[in-house]
This record gives sequence, C-alpha cells and structure tokens, in this order.
Amino acid sequence: MEPVQSVAIIGAGNMGSGIAQKTAQEEFDVQMVDREAQWVERGQGIITDFLAEAVERRIFSPAQVEAIEGRITGVVGTENVAPDTDLVIEAVFEDFDIKTAVFKTLDEVCDEKTILASNTSSLSVNELAAATGRPDRFVGLHFFYHPAKNRLVEVIPAESTSRQSTERTVQYCKTLGKVVIVCKDRPGFVVNRFFVPWLNEACLLLEEGVGTTAQIDAAACKAFRIGMGPFALMNLTGPPIALHATDYLAEQLNTPRYTGAQNLRDMVAAGNMWDIGEDTEVGDDAAKIISTRLLGQVFAVAAQIVDEEICSMEDVDRGAKVGLRWARGPFELANKLGIQTAYDMASQYAELAGFKLPSFMENQAESGKSFTFSYIDVEINGEIASVQINRPEAMNALNETVVSQLGDALDSLNSNSSISTIILEGAGKAFVAGADVKFFVDKIKADSISDIYDFTAFGHAVLNKLENSPKTTIALTTGLALGGGLELALSCDYRIGTRRTQFRFPETSIGIYPGLGGSQRTPRICGIEAARWAVLAGNFMDHNTASALGLLTHLVEPSEVETTVASITENGKPANKYLGRPTNGEHPVAKFASSFFSDANMDSLLGGDVPSGFDGEDKNVSRQMKALSRAAPIAVKMADALLNDAVATGDDLQAGLALELERLGTIFATDDAYEGLSALIQGRRATYTNQ
Repeated sequence: MEPVQSVAIIGAGNMGSGIAQKTAQEEFDVQMVDREAQWVERGQGIITDFLAEAVERRIFSPAQVEAIEGRITGVVGTENVAPDTDLVIEAVFEDFDIKTAVFKTLDEVCDEKTILASNTSSLSVNELAAATGRPDRFVGLHFFYHPAKNRLVEVIPAESTSRQSTERTVQYCKTLGKVVIVCKDRPGFVVNRFFVPWLNEACLLLEEGVGTTAQIDAAACKAFRIGMGPFALMNLTGPPIALHATDYLAEQLNTPRYTGAQNLRDMVAAGNMWDIGEDTEVGDDAAKIISTRLLGQVFAVAAQIVDEEICSMEDVDRGAKVGLRWARGPFELANKLGIQTAYDMASQYAELAGFKLPSFMENQAESGKSFTFSYIDVEINGEIASVQINRPEAMNALNETVVSQLGDALDSLNSNSSISTIILEGAGKAFVAGADVKFFVDKIKADSISDIYDFTAFGHAVLNKLENSPKTTIALTTGLALGGGLELALSCDYRIGTRRTQFRFPETSIGIYPGLGGSQRTPRICGIEAARWAVLAGNFMDHNTASALGLLTHLVEPSEVETTVASITENGKPANKYLGRPTNGEHPVAKFASSFFSDANMDSLLGGDVPSGFDGEDKNVSRQMKALSRAAPIAVKMADALLNDAVATGDDLQAGLALELERLGTIFATDDAYEGLSALIQGRRATYTNQ
C-alpha cells in the first residue's frame, strides 16, 4: 500500500489551516487552498501566529517552524490543486451543495489515484460519496478542534469506499499522531451522537429550573470529572453550533427530545452567550437530578452507538477521553458507578427520549458484571499476523489488562501452524510509551511491592513468548517507544523504524531501572558502553542513532515498510539476534559512548565526576553529566550493576533476566523510586535523597 505523502486542504479557515499546519508538522507536502488570495493569506497568518506561540513555549525551534511553513504551499482556486495529490481534504462550510460543488471540481482536476475526503461533523458521508465521480476513493473525516492539538479524528468510510482508500487515510491520520476511530456513517458519528444531546439536556434542565447555568456546570463537572461544564463548553464553541447540531440529530434520528431547547434558540437569536455566574453551590437533591439525567443520557446513547455497530465500546470511551478530554468514557463511568445504577439511569432517560434501550445494557445489568474491554486487536493476512496494542488514549501504556491480553494473543498465534510471522504495533503515534506508572505509585503507597514484582514477572513471561517464539517476530516501531515499550520491542527478532522513530529508557530519571529486560537485552544487542549511554543517562535516540546502535534493525522510508515486512518474512528468523556491538561503530554516538562510558570511567561517572581526559565544558560531556546528575543515584548504580551482569551471564539471557527481576523489590522500596514516579505523574522535577 502506497502511503499518502502529498495532501491538499480545501478551505483556509480555522479548521482548514489547523489541519494544514498539523499535516506539515508531520512532514507531508501540503497545499492550502481557498477561493481568493486574501483567504489563503489569512490561513497562513493563522498558522504563523500559532507557530510563533509554539516557539515562545519552546515546543518548536525557529528552524523547525521555518521548515513547517516551507512545506505549506498556498493555492488560489480548487481548480489549481496539483493533479497528482494523494489526498484532498475538503474543509469548507458545512453545506451539502457547497461541498459537492468542490468535489465536482476536484473530480475533474485530480488523478484517478487521488482520494477525496470531507471534513464533516454531521453530513451523510454516503450521500457525499454518491455525489462524487469516485465513490470508492471517498472517505469522511471528522477532525476535532483545534486539529493541531486535539488528538482525535473519526474516519467514516462510505458504503462504497474501498478498503485501500480507508487504510491509506487511516495511515495518514495515524502519522499525524491522531487517535483514530473508524466508524459507520450514522448521524453524529460517535462523539457528537452522545455529546450534542448532552449539551441540549443541560439546556432543558435549566428550563425546568433544576439549577442555574453555574450550578448545572458544577454538577456536571463533578459527575464526569471534567474541567468545563456544558454551558461553558457551548460558550467556547458558540451556541449556534450546538443548536444546529442538536436540531440535525433530532431530525435525522427522529428523536424530538434532541430538538434544540427554547432557551438555546432564544440565546442564538439574540446573538448572546450563556451568562454563567459564580454561585456554583448546588443542593444534594438538585445535584442528583442533574447528574442522573446527564449520565443517563450518555449511557443510553452510548449503548445505542454500540448496538447499531457504529463502533466498539472501547472506541466510544476513547472518543470521550481523547476528543472531549473526559477522565473516563461512558462505559468506564458505568463500571465505576455500578452497572445496575448505570442501567437505571439510562432507562430513565430512554423513557424521557421515547426510545427503547438496547437489550445488551439490560443483560449486562442482570449479569451484575462490569463491562470488559479489549486492548489487543489481531488481524491475520495469509501467513502474517498483525497484533495491535490499541490503547492510544494512554499512548498504549502497558497495564495488567494489556499485558494479559497480549499474552493470550501470542499463545494463540504461536500455536497456529499457518502463521510464520507476528507483527507487533501500537495504535496512534506511539508504539508503546512505557508501563502504566500510576500502577506502581499506587502499589508503593499501599505497601504492595510484591504486586509490582508479580506484574513484572508476568511481563517477563509474555516477552519471552516473543523472545522464544517459533515465528519470526517484528516490532513496527515507527513512532515513540519508551521504557517498557522499548523493552517489548527488543524482545522481537526485528524492529522496523522510520524517520519518526524515537527511543528512550527514562527509568533512571524516574527512580527505577528498566525491569522488563532492558538491562539485559540492550547490552547484548549494542554492547555495554552504548547500553550505558542509553540506559544510565536515559538519552533520547532518534531514528539514525537507534539504527546505528542496532536497536533498530531496519530503518526505512514509510513507503517501504510493507516491502520490508515481506522481505523479513521470506528470510525468517535472524541467525544471531544479539551482536553485542553497535551496527555502525563510526556513528558519533557509538564512538562517544565507547570512550566515555568505558569500564575505566565508570567509577568517576558513578561518583559524579568527569572522567580523566574529558573536558567538562564539552557539549556532549556536559549533557551526559547533567543527565546523570538528574537521575536517581540508587537507580543508576543498580542499573549499571545489571548491565555488567548482562556481560557476565553472556549467552544465558534467562539468567540475566532472573537477576533483573530479583532486585525489583529493592529498587521499588527506595524513597527515590516513589519520589521519581510521583514526580512524573505530577509533572514536576524529582528531588532525590539517595535513599
């Protein structure tokens, strides 16, 4: 499958310019198109202002901004879009006739290979696709505002959309770092289906006099653990948008309950915003009515979404957490409150709205069991099995559920004689961004370090299912792999990366050491000096560095990933996975690590001193000394000892892994481990006491 590289955005307004900016940030070639030069220039100005703010906040350097802007070409007139563009995204006014007029021009201008997409929050994708001359190369997209910041995008294939068109579009969205929900073409798609009626229900509560805008917002914030209530959110996006969306759903779904409340209509007609006072105190009875009504509405509509097979429970929750920034999704909230309570709330709302609650909700309540969620997706194509860790809202972080489900999937695939190759990948931008740190903090606070040991020991067992698999195992590390995620990748036979690959072992900076094999597999792959550079100092590795050290076995262009997988599948397992040296010893990092982190220098480095023969003012030297000084001393020393043990145990990997596990109780019992892990969660710099 040829990946998307060139993208045109039709419409240079706030949404279109945001999509163009984000696309250019991820190194795509971008055309930003509008009817007149003044609108193109306005869009470029919006991007310039946005990026200038990013420079002030040190998100981007001036050089990076120059490169981003250099990838965006302004184009006046849809008819002037480059014919060979891979993907064209229309982001004009939400009007069917205007959009189809744009697509008529694009049909005439673009090559046959070009995929056309509509950024829409409400219009029927099937009807839009039918109005184009290429219904098989048409897809709906729903970016969430602001598209350069919000990580969610809904991808809506039409019934006519080819599988390849969907896959290419999804891959483009993933490369943007988006959390992708692929859903059916139904009114409201996923998030707006439950969120828009939620806003209208708040207006109805206000009309009924249950509470003021401030009180309803306060009760909603408490019930959903969110930062802004429905009225504050409507003020942010504009009441007219809420009114248009809820009236649309009422008509399309034949649900009069969704018809815009009269107070919302009056607000829009007057051109006003909601007046939200400061008196947020609300009585218990009123708070219960507000929370019950709003929660019941969300539970009932979320159940409809799943019952209609628009998407999965996991994706509904994902949409709420990523797109709306809720702490929990609807089904997670149901589990938290209790399934029977959630069912009762949903039933009350369904009666108000005049629709029948899906039976699976009642069945779940009768079972008395919580909803269970799946985070591992397996797809088999011939002899190749793809295993995707699908928890992008948490950057695919490893927790007990994920590791257990991964283990079950590997057991099934390892025993399948028709499978020759297992590919491991992560959903979204990250491969896996480490383990779930909150789990460790909670267990330390509860004095249950033995639970950390058990979890890690089980993790070792799962990684050994990759290490010892009779199949060829490949990690698609085409994004971020941190800590436990990198350790997971290192247990595979091969690791394929692209220019977007980034690796890091952050453990010593958060008070612990790599506990899922990182202290043992890393030196066996790239040698102990390079392993010390990576593990002890926790250096970030870009794609070139990871390749030079041998942590990446294949560095390729995004368009070459599929052919690389095919080649590896044909060649089978490597003759020797553990070379014990960098692949490219002449790479600057490999050369520096070889001399700076040599055995002779370790006493000085562990003591906080610059080794003899090195200049403390040298940029590379000072960077390493600074990194080591900010790490937890106990963690650095224990990690160094384990790296040495990897050398001592040689070919006996399991003996080295046993030593890594054996010392977990010691490291997690330190004050520094609790401080480092807590500081990470709290977003502050840790202060270590060497205890």
